[in-house]
Formats: sequence, C-alpha cells, structure tokens
Amino acid sequence: MPDAIDRYVISRYSKLLHGNFAGMMSDPEREIFLGDLVEDARRITDEDLETLLDDGWRPRITAAWLIGADRRTAWRGRVRELFLESGMVFAGQGYCFALARFGTIADAEILVSYLDHYLARPDLRYDQAWALAALHHIDADLRTAYTSRYLRPGGLWESWSAKNSTDLPFHKMYFDMLCSHVQRAVHAADVRR
Repeated sequence: MPDAIDRYVISRYSKLLHGNFAGMMSDPEREIFLGDLVEDARRITDEDLETLLDDGWRPRITAAWLIGADRRTAWRGRVRELFLESGMVFAGQGYCFALARFGTIADAEILVSYLDHYLARPDLRYDQAWALAALHHIDADLRTAYTSRYLRPGGLWESWSAKNSTDLPFHKMYFDMLCSHVQRAVHAADVRR
C-alpha cells in the first residue's frame, strides 16, 4: 500500500499537518488546501488509513487529520491506542485533532488518560500542550470542566510547564482556530454537494 503514502503524505500533506496551514497560506490557498483535505477524508479507504497508521509519524499524523476531518469515530480505539503509546514524535498532534473533532465525553476521557500520565512526567515533552488545548476545546463544546483539574494552582499543568515552557493561551487559541478552519471547510463541502 505505498500508494496511500505517496498519495496522501508525500504529494499532499507531509509538510502542513502540524496545523501550519493556518499561518503559512493565504486565505484562498488555505481554502483550497482544506477543501482537498475534506474531500480526501471522505474518500480515503479504511485500508489506506490502516496503512498510514502503521507507518512513520508523517503518515500517522496525516491519517489522524483525515480521520478527524471526516469524524470517523470508528477509529477512536486505534487513535487512543497510538496516542497513549506516544511512540512517534508529532503524531500526537493529529490524534489530539481527531479526538477534538469527535468531541464526546469518551474523547475527553482519552485526553485525560494521556494528560494524567504524561503531565506527571516533566522530563517528557511530547504533545501535552496539544492535548490540553484539545481537552479545552471539548470542554467549551460540551460545557464540561475537565481542564480545570490540570489548571488549578499546584496542578499537573503547573508542575509540568515549570520545566517545559509553553504558551498555553496561544495553544488553546491556535487549536480552536485549526478546528474552526476545518469545520468551515466541511460546511463548504456539504453546501457544494
């Protein structure tokens, strides 16, 4: 199945799925890029997604963005497994996006499991800021308060971020913007149908 890697990763998304499309493209370029992402997310086969998830971090982040864009919740278990394993750099960013796009209590609980484990390890800098931003996004949609347990004084976020400087307000804003861009592209594709 190297065709899936050639088609989706090398030729289309390998450089832009850290969310770089938000700042590296003009509005018209971003609209075209996200329109293609939404169409590919709707068209990609489960077999091709599995091929991408079985490869390196670029194919995995690509698969996660495609899964999230189309809200393919049947992939939740596989996303959870790979996310909690944290076996590859950057891939977790895509898993966070997919979980936020699914946006249910089950997805919040996956993010909580990740944060409980990885925020307790200040020596590891993985995708903790992305995970907290994704959880914040779900909290805002569901009107829940999962993030509050991490953000209280003396909480896990405070101890982790003391050793890993990060701009959480920026991460939250950036993550919400990425989700908003994709949602607008999904809506535009639905209108065109």
